[in-house]
This record gives sequence, structure tokens and C-alpha cells, in this order.
Amino acid sequence: MSDILWLIFEFFKAGLFAVGGGLATLPYLTRMSEAHPGWFTTEMLANMVAISESTPGPLGINMATYVGYTVAGVPGGVIATLALVAPAVAIIMLIYRVLQQYKTNPLVVSGFAALRPAVTGLIAAAGYSVFRMAVLTGEPGSLFTLVSWKALILCIVLFVLTQLKKTKNLHPVLFIAVGAAVGLLVEL
Repeated sequence: MSDILWLIFEFFKAGLFAVGGGLATLPYLTRMSEAHPGWFTTEMLANMVAISESTPGPLGINMATYVGYTVAGVPGGVIATLALVAPAVAIIMLIYRVLQQYKTNPLVVSGFAALRPAVTGLIAAAGYSVFRMAVLTGEPGSLFTLVSWKALILCIVLFVLTQLKKTKNLHPVLFIAVGAAVGLLVEL
């Protein structure tokens, strides 16, 4: 099967089943890196997450565009992006039609209430995956070799800065830029 068809298949599947937004696509992207090692490596995936988080637009779409572009140039980027969003667009159009008829039905209301914790769990799992990629080195041994201490300290400092009263209202792009600059300076 050609790379274009694989891109369509893989990103359509991710778009169909990755409920919860861009971070929920990470497990699918990890599997893609294993199934198609010529596309990107797991190390490249960590860099893709960092770049996608610091560029405008949704993370999943940015990553689909990047992977598609690296595999098949501009057409690959466009096709991977469209394949990722196509299931969501189709499902949203179907749900909208159904919800207009049943939006006050107690079963529908209860169903959406049950989805909230599930989506929260998926997003938390994806956040943990990003944290693990950024902070854990994967090198067996002691705690000192397993954790990238520079990355962990940077993560903690940026988190604290986002919670302080004086810096809490600063634009998130500033925190991303500071994190990127410090990361480049100390070569995490």
C-alpha cells in the first residue's frame, strides 16, 4: 500500500477513535512510529509534540500535517490533516441532527454526563505520556539516570510561575517561549 493510503488509513483511524482532543492522538502516533519507522521515531515524536504545542492550531492537526509533510510533502500534509479531521466533522454533523431531536431526553443528558470523566481520563493519560517523554530518560538504573533533572526542574518552575498571582495572567506563549529558550540554553 502506498504511503498516501497508509497516511489516510492511520490518521482517519486516529481521528475516529482519539476522543478528547490533540493529546489523545499521542497513543496513535506512538503506534504509528512503531508501525512505520520510516515516518518518524519516538524521539522525533517528543520534538513534534513540543513544536506542535508552541505553534498556532490544535496539536493533533499540527502533528498530522507535520507527519504527512515528512512522508509525502505538501500533498501528504494536506491529506493527513484532512484524514484526521474528516471523522470528527462527519460525527459532529450526525450528532447535531440527532441532538436537536433528543437534547432534553434524560438518557442523552446522562450519556453526556458520563462522557465527561472518560474524556478527562483520556486527556490525563495523554498528559502523563507527554510528561514521561519530556522528563523520563528511559535509561535503566538509579533515579538519577531515569529522570532528566533539568527538564523536571524546568517543568516545576514553569508550573509554579503559571500559578503565582503576579505571573498567572501572562500569555501561555510567553511560558512556552521561556521554556524553549531555557531548554536550548541548558540542552535538556
